[in-house]
Amino acid sequence: MFRGTAVRLAESVSKHPLNLREASAALLPPLPLYRRILRAHRHLPHEMRSLGDDYVKAEFRRHKDITNKVHIIGFLSQWKMYLDQIPSGPEAKAFRGKPLDPTTLEKMSAEQLGQLYEVMHVTKDVWKPVTPEQDGKESTSGDQS
Repeated sequence: MFRGTAVRLAESVSKHPLNLREASAALLPPLPLYRRILRAHRHLPHEMRSLGDDYVKAEFRRHKDITNKVHIIGFLSQWKMYLDQIPSGPEAKAFRGKPLDPTTLEKMSAEQLGQLYEVMHVTKDVWKPVTPEQDGKESTSGDQS
């Protein structure tokens, strides 16, 4: 029972083994990476852009004083992978995210799961579809006051 979980936790998130030389060659320095992420967010829908910009800024602030090289490489490589996955151009306006990989979810710590849960609740109201009836009710109630 535990062996299956341990094996899954030991698997890499990507299908390719992590080669530190290749990873560090593909990594961008923190400030250019930060700027490129914020530029890539310009093409996203407004709600996604504002949420993404705030999150990126907070994460980079939280990690600016990290001295552990392994943490720095992990941090920068994950943000580089994120940057590579964000669509650019006209197709970015229709982008609505992608499903979370179950193996990634199983590898998360309790703190990470808590953060993910908080993000889910914060974003729940943003992405509620508005029906035409609800949209009409909101505008008519504003007209009567």
